Amino acid sequence: MTRAAVLGAGSWGTTFAKVLADAGCEVTLHARRPELAKSITEDGENRDYLPGVRLPGAVRATADPAEALLDAAIVVLAVPSQSLRDNLTGWAGLLPADATLLSLMKGIELGTSKRMSEVICEVTGAGTDRVAVLSGPNLAREIAEEQPAATVIACSDTGRAEALQAACHTRYFRPYTNPDVVGCELGGAVKNVIALACGIAEGLGFGDNTRASLITRGLAETARLGMALGAELTTFAGLAGLGDLVATCSSPLSRNRTFGEKLGRGMSVEEVQASTRQTAEGVKSCRSILDLARAHDVYVPLTEAVVRVCHEGEAPPRMVREIMSREAKSE
Repeated sequence: MTRAAVLGAGSWGTTFAKVLADAGCEVTLHARRPELAKSITEDGENRDYLPGVRLPGAVRATADPAEALLDAAIVVLAVPSQSLRDNLTGWAGLLPADATLLSLMKGIELGTSKRMSEVICEVTGAGTDRVAVLSGPNLAREIAEEQPAATVIACSDTGRAEALQAACHTRYFRPYTNPDVVGCELGGAVKNVIALACGIAEGLGFGDNTRASLITRGLAETARLGMALGAELTTFAGLAGLGDLVATCSSPLSRNRTFGEKLGRGMSVEEVQASTRQTAEGVKSCRSILDLARAHDVYVPLTEAVVRVCHEGEAPPRMVREIMSREAKSE
C-alpha cells in the first residue's frame, strides 16, 4: 500500500486525502492545529473545512509533520501558496529522499514571481523530475461528495506522473497526465484572478454575456503569458486551462468568484477577508502575476484591473468602465 502525506488540512487538502485513500493509499493528513488533527482522527470528519463529509478509515491526522512524512512515497503540498516557502523550509529536512512532491497550490509567489514548483525545487533541492503539479476543475466540496470530476497531473518525469495518476484514480476522480508543468501551473494561478473579475461583475449585477466575455478574454490572457514562458498552447484548451477557468469563474463554490462578488456588492477587501476563513489565492497572486507578465512584456488587462481593485482602491464600477473603454482591435 502506497504511503502518502498530505500537508495542509484545508478543504482541498482534506478532499485530496480522501481521494488518495479511496484509491487505495494509506494517508496521513497534517493539520497545523493539534485540536483539528485530533478531531479529524477521532471523528473521521474535518468539521472546520469540510463538514458533513465522512473520511475513509485509511485517513488519519496529526499535527506532527515528522509523523506525517515518515516513509511517505508521495508528499502532497496543500497550503496557501504565499505560505509555502516558510512552511517548506521547516519541513524540508523531514522529506523522504525520493518521495514525489505533488503541489495542489494555485498561485504565484509574491516578491519572486516564482511558480509553486519552482519554490519547491528551490527550498528542498529536489530535481524538477521529482516535482509534480495537479490542476483542473477541482472544486473541493463536489469532489468530496464524489461527484464525477477530472484533473491533470503534470510532471517532467512521465513515470512519476503515471504513478501519481494510479495513486489517485477513483470511480469519481479521473486524472490525466501532461508534461507541461508551466502551462498547468499558470492556468491554475491566473484563473483565480479572472474568477475575481467575474465575481466582481456578478456583484455589480451583470449577466452571462459579461461572464462569458471575461472568461474568453481571460483565457487569451492566460495563454499569452503561458506562451511567453514556454508553455504549450494546447494545455490552455484542456482541463488545467479552460476547464479550471470555467468552473472557478462560474461556481458559487469558488472562493475567488465569491470574494469578487462581495467586492462588486460594495464590501472592501478587508471586510471580505474578515468574513471567511478560506483563502482566495487570486487576491494576493494577482500582484505577482502582473509582475511576471510585465517582466515578459505580456499585456494582461484583466489582471491589471483586478490589481487596481484589490490593492489600489479602485471602485469596481470604474474597473468595468475602463475595461470596456480600451482601444478596439481585432481578436
